[in-house]
Formats: sequence, structure tokens, C-alpha cells
Amino acid sequence: MTLKHLFTLPALALCLAAALARAGEPVDKSVIDKLRSAMEVPSVGLKIDTVSTSEMPGMYEVQFKDGPLVYATADGSYFVVGDLFSVGPKGYVNLAEQRRDKMRLERLAGVENKDMIVFAAEGETRGHITVFTDVTCFYCQKLHKEVPELNKRGVEVRYLAYPRAGLGSPGFRQLASAWCADDPQGALTRLKNRENVPEKVCPGNPVARQYKLGQEMGVRGTPAIVTESGQMIPGYQSADELMVSLGLE
Repeated sequence: MTLKHLFTLPALALCLAAALARAGEPVDKSVIDKLRSAMEVPSVGLKIDTVSTSEMPGMYEVQFKDGPLVYATADGSYFVVGDLFSVGPKGYVNLAEQRRDKMRLERLAGVENKDMIVFAAEGETRGHITVFTDVTCFYCQKLHKEVPELNKRGVEVRYLAYPRAGLGSPGFRQLASAWCADDPQGALTRLKNRENVPEKVCPGNPVARQYKLGQEMGVRGTPAIVTESGQMIPGYQSADELMVSLGLE
């Protein structure tokens, strides 16, 4: 049995009466060894990547390689798949999502600006969004029509490629052709306007790497918008809605 066969809890709300444990603290090797022994299933590729303390006393954050984050007891006898919430004066706080926000920012920091197709803000840059996009996606096309307005309002739009149909698909080749074009911005815009662009899949283009990055970051569809705080907004939002989401209105 693997984790895929287990029930997933969509939300776990826990009221912590005492002070929360510090998350991300070092864990004794003996604890890590126990968790590996109890929870890893190497035959199906289920291997633990990292172990750290969680905000919930007595439970550890266990991140599987290319798999989910779970909360486990010290001996690995029990674990919970789902998001950990704290409950306090300000209501529910999704601690797991905060952790994912941080992870997204760390991963995006490793992407060089030259590997993105960037539509710069006009005048002072007030903020930016990073968008995983596919030229064959209707709502990606619709969002792209909002880019001039976002730029006017001081928001830089940074595009990363995410061919929904996978590597080697027509969408992949179109995205690669935009990234390989002499004028990537113009080529991407023409493709999203359903105009023809000469196919040009150049060696070393970053589309496959960005597709893999999107999968690792939890992208399941396009557009997927990541804000400066690391929050992921799945799907389309208008310029007006995005300005509110970004706290700029």
C-alpha cells in the first residue's frame, strides 16, 4: 500500500491550547532513522526527503521525495495527510500553505530572469506576478489581454512555460518557439492571439525545466499565478481582481 491509497484530509483544524512548537527545528538522527524504517517503501519509490519539527507538539513534518508532506508521530506509527491549521484570535491559519508559499519563493529564486518572458511594468514597478502559462489555454489567452493594464498599474508579469499536454506536444513546441524567438514577447502574444509563429525549438530552451518546476510546485492547470508572497492563485483573474489580490488597490 502506498500513500496514494490512503484517504486525504482536505483540511485539519487543530486548536493548540499551549504555545506552538517551533517548526523547522533540527531533528535527532535517531528520530529520522525510525521514520525512515517505518514509513519508507523503496520498492515503489516512496522515500523520505526531509524531516523537521512541526507546530503541532509531538508531530513531525515528513516530506517525501516527489510526494506529499505528511505529519507523523516520532515512531512513524501514525501520520496524517492534509493541511495543518492553527486556530487563534484571527481565525484559521493554514500553516501548511504558509510553508508551501515559502517553498515556491525559494524555487522561483532559482529561475534566471533571462529564462522568463517578462512584460515589464510601466514607470515604477509596484509588484510582480509569475505565471505558468500555456498558449493553447483559453484562460491564459484571456489573462494575457490583461497584461497591458497590469503593466500600466505597475505590475510586472513574468511568464514561465507549462505545456498542459506534456513534453513533445504541439503546445510544448509552440511554447518553445516563443522562448526561442528573436522577439519572445511578440511571439508569445501572437500565439495567444491564435496567430501563426514559425516553429523553432532551439537546443537548451527552458520549457521542459519550467514544466518540471511547475509540477514540483503543485501546478495542476493554467494559468497558475504566483504572487510575490509565494501564494498560488489557480486560474484566471482580471486586472482589477489581481490588483486586489496583490494588495495594490
